[in-house]
Amino acid sequence: MRRTRALILTLVTACAATVGAAWVALPAFAAGATATFVKTADWGTGWEGKYTITNGGASTISGWAVTFDLPAGTTLGSYWDALLTSSGQRHTFTNRSWNGTLAPGASTSFGFLATGPGSPANCQLDGAPCGGGPTPTPTRTTPPATTAPPTTPPATTPPATTPPATTPPPTTAPPAGDLPKHLLTGYWHNFDNPAVELRLRDVPADYDLVAVAFAEATATPGAVTFAVDPGLSAALGGYSDAEFTADVQALRSRGKRVILSVGGETGRVAVNDAASATAFADSTYALLRRYGFDGVDIDLENGLNPTYMGQALRALRAKAGPSLIIAMAPQTIDMQSPAAGYFKLALDIRDILTVVNTQFYNSGAMLGCDQNAAYPQGSVNFIVALACIQLEAGLRPDQVGLGLPAGPGAAGGGIVAPSVVNAALDCLAKGTNCGSFRPPRTYPGIRGAMTWSINWDVSNGNGFARTVKPHLSTLP
Repeated sequence: MRRTRALILTLVTACAATVGAAWVALPAFAAGATATFVKTADWGTGWEGKYTITNGGASTISGWAVTFDLPAGTTLGSYWDALLTSSGQRHTFTNRSWNGTLAPGASTSFGFLATGPGSPANCQLDGAPCGGGPTPTPTRTTPPATTAPPTTPPATTPPATTPPATTPPPTTAPPAGDLPKHLLTGYWHNFDNPAVELRLRDVPADYDLVAVAFAEATATPGAVTFAVDPGLSAALGGYSDAEFTADVQALRSRGKRVILSVGGETGRVAVNDAASATAFADSTYALLRRYGFDGVDIDLENGLNPTYMGQALRALRAKAGPSLIIAMAPQTIDMQSPAAGYFKLALDIRDILTVVNTQFYNSGAMLGCDQNAAYPQGSVNFIVALACIQLEAGLRPDQVGLGLPAGPGAAGGGIVAPSVVNAALDCLAKGTNCGSFRPPRTYPGIRGAMTWSINWDVSNGNGFARTVKPHLSTLP
């Protein structure tokens, strides 16, 4: 997020998730290849499952397919890190482009949500029992809908103990402060600029999640600090740290959640080694306790190290507990490829991540998940096609939010009418009000919208919040 916004005209080519799945000939598996299943969560009416594919053989695996049955009355929902084809209750998950090659001893995993009772049965790993066994070399080009399953499921194979080689698997959304299913996030300025200055307690009631912008770097690498900005205090006729702390609690008493955003356009917080990761976790946790924040937002616009920032956020969550809210606000260019630093960080910590509110503005034209067009910013197509990259590459729908500016003054480009934000939400959640681009599926759990900023929205008559907030209740 930026105190001042400069238009960055960048056209990039990106590696986006390929949608749909086609069956192709796969190489024979080396003896010892297994696929093991575990339920990572169960809430009665549904559950989350994970399969781990492990190459226990001596040869590299260059592709895999896991097929299983679900009992009648159980349906699949969202899934990640695999492609899916289904025939009735028989489902086949095949590898993505980035996780199909497994060296001897390596493993990878994919996951999915299901509604209903029971567990997978009659599992096959490319036609062989998932627990290992004789391995044919398949040459089929259509889903194996008529292949008879083995007579007994692989019940005796224990779950793999080696975690995936790249990222931890996602789990169900963490408690994260009892946030609503669809939420409106806004940034509050802790500085004086041409937008209206506000005390935190005067934030309009439309916002569910308020991100306080910003925590700043200290002389200690990785460490951050925060205090009410003197310029803001002067503009408000006096505003102390004690008043701000009381205002945090006032918002929380109204059912809102308040998080501390780290970075911004001029932020120089750097977490590049283990020591700075520890400093970040310790200093951020101290600020959370001092002011009563519910979590942290990562808004570093000058690069980040996903390995050590991930380490820092995991350490912070270990201190703060499972209700910690972890949000991110990357720029569009940071979320064009799963290999990019911000995107990799999001995937690495998706088991504890609350929401990624990508800034769908100040970017110029960008490629969407279809890779067929450079969509101009400021359109339904742009928002939907770029959000589709994240949704198809591994983030759960409840972890994806749409970040847009709150009207004139808030950004250098990509400003849209709030009705365009609503149309993009409809397209993603329900498949309605789309432009010429339509995503490969709907995402009813899409988390909601974010705006930069609350102050700019108030300056512009509160049009963003008053239009988008009530629309969120119409989503599935």
